[in-house]
Amino acid sequence: MLIRISLILALVAALAAGVLNVVVIKNKIGVLTDDRNTQRSQKETAQNQLASTKKTLAKTQDDLKQTQTQLADTQAERDKAVATATAQSKRADSLSDQLSKATQERDDAQNQLAAFTASGLTPAQVSQLSRSLKDDQIAITAINEEKSVLQRAVNRLTVRLNKYEGTNYVVTLRPDLRGKVVIVDPKWDFVVLNIGEDQGVLDDGELLVSRDGKLVAKVIVRSVEKNRSIANVVPGWELGQVIEGDEVTPAHPAS
Repeated sequence: MLIRISLILALVAALAAGVLNVVVIKNKIGVLTDDRNTQRSQKETAQNQLASTKKTLAKTQDDLKQTQTQLADTQAERDKAVATATAQSKRADSLSDQLSKATQERDDAQNQLAAFTASGLTPAQVSQLSRSLKDDQIAITAINEEKSVLQRAVNRLTVRLNKYEGTNYVVTLRPDLRGKVVIVDPKWDFVVLNIGEDQGVLDDGELLVSRDGKLVAKVIVRSVEKNRSIANVVPGWELGQVIEGDEVTPAHPAS
């Protein structure tokens, strides 16, 4: 009897546990179902939003392409208009210059005609005077060139004479003399300058080398050619490295 009661109690406990498990499982299934439905709803919402975003993006891209095309067309039209305006402006300036030149030539011709009329000379006499004037101008030009050559020769000889006599003569150079260093040889401390005899450079003339307004070195001319000269760096005066493009000016400009 006792065993039967125990079995019945065990059976009742098992049934109660089973019912409890069913209830718990049913609740879990309900929760899982709700979660699944919620996730499905969220997924559908996200997919709808994604599709809408893609559609909006595609439309935006199309609008952007259309805007870029319109912008390119507008820029092309603007460039064309600017080019046309520039060409018209240049043409207007050219016509203005031509008009001014033609007006000046007309005025000069009128003045020459008036002078010719007032002089009382014949055309042959005027022509002869014109030829004489041109010949005189050519002669004057030749004389000035010869004078310049002779003066440069005198300057060179004066420098040599003072050097041979052993005086403390300082070679002075044109105050407006300006040049640049075109070649540098740091091994032998000499430089080549783009100025020479035609610009007024003299043997033993001293030049200051500068860069950006700062003194770099002092050089002394050792050889002078027509349009260039060679100079050595004076010992003790090399405050920096001489480089191509440095400017040179007279250390002793003539007063």
